[in-house]
Amino acid sequence: MLADTPKQYLQVAGMTLLEHSLQALLADARIRAVSVVVRAGDGRASQLGGIAGNPRVSLAIGGDERSDSVAAGLDDLLALGADVEDWVLVHDAARPCLPQASLAALMEQVLASGRGGILAQPVPDTVKKAFEGQIAATIDRRDLWLAQTPQMFRLGELRSALSAARREGRAVTDEASAMECSGAAVQLVSSPRRNLKVTTPEDIELVKFYLQSEN
Repeated sequence: MLADTPKQYLQVAGMTLLEHSLQALLADARIRAVSVVVRAGDGRASQLGGIAGNPRVSLAIGGDERSDSVAAGLDDLLALGADVEDWVLVHDAARPCLPQASLAALMEQVLASGRGGILAQPVPDTVKKAFEGQIAATIDRRDLWLAQTPQMFRLGELRSALSAARREGRAVTDEASAMECSGAAVQLVSSPRRNLKVTTPEDIELVKFYLQSEN
């Protein structure tokens, strides 16, 4: 991000990216609790509006890898009284433009089918495979999707899948990867590009546009 501040704490449209992402989840009354996972020694999150004193929000200390941090969040929810059969959603702090309609669609489709799922965007562009800086092939994109978050699974099943991946030394880049390794079928729920993950400096301007267009 070429910034001195961790990207989740960058200010856009009056709040940090983390606050926007959290607000999108808390706007749905069906979400009973949210565990915000931070690095050890990070005291900034606890000072943010929407977190400090919010009875639906808890803080947990994460680990070196994404899967470690997600596991810490799941353990935190269990300590708060969640059950292994409860459905949980894992969302990136750097996805501040989650549409309420997409969140609702994911929750409703997963609950109706009883199968875990993720938000994802169908790949919109022609995809090229490269070799030594040149095009080696054009990939058929009809069955290609860009994974987003939230990703929604039963708490106990996700926790077990993450533990198994860790034991087996598997690198999992998202929760769906861990569930796939466990043999679970994971469904895709279409979501727009606006549910982007802030990765580069130019993403900030796009996020600002999306957030301001809601007002």
